[in-house]
Amino acid sequence: MASVADCPTSRREARRESRRDAILQVASDSFLEFGYAGTTMSAIAATLGGSKGTLWSYYPSKELLFNDVLDRLTRDFRARLTLILKTQGDVETTLRRFCAEFLRKVTTPESIALYRLIISETSRFPEVGRIFYERGPRLTQHQLAGYFSGAIDRGLVRKADPLQAARQLIGLCLSGSHQRLLTGVIDELEPGQLDEDIDRAMDIFMRGYAPE
Repeated sequence: MASVADCPTSRREARRESRRDAILQVASDSFLEFGYAGTTMSAIAATLGGSKGTLWSYYPSKELLFNDVLDRLTRDFRARLTLILKTQGDVETTLRRFCAEFLRKVTTPESIALYRLIISETSRFPEVGRIFYERGPRLTQHQLAGYFSGAIDRGLVRKADPLQAARQLIGLCLSGSHQRLLTGVIDELEPGQLDEDIDRAMDIFMRGYAPE
């Protein structure tokens, strides 16, 4: 009996997924280096070494391609956040782990480059900001809000709008090193900087959301 791996359909699907991964990698590199406006489907096809028609069979528009690039860049990150927020332990410990994972991700050179791309291109291409928000900040906010909803029900934090609480904690995290990296005030993180950001964010947040 032939194995699943020997099935022609499975082999075709594997080749198609491999090709899609190659497309997303090339597109990701191009978006981060040249921006949304400077990236063309023709250039991506040329880098891949295939026809533009083949690329369009996978992605009929640059907007759809950008959406999947963002999904690829954030998929593993979202999975790690999900694991952290599944815990039923101490709220402050869980939130510190969330903040650490979140800040580790958003302060990487790749993430800073992506944030700068979004800021520079959104006025000309509103779809860029919309896609980024939907695939990035919005999903993270709702992941954290889901955790807060359960914590509120268990009396571990004071009653409040879970989504607003999530946005406030994320905002506190982004107000330190991330903002300075984004604006070029600093070029790289020094040891302990993210720990200081987390301490400040958690101190303010827990004072505001401690159980009544």
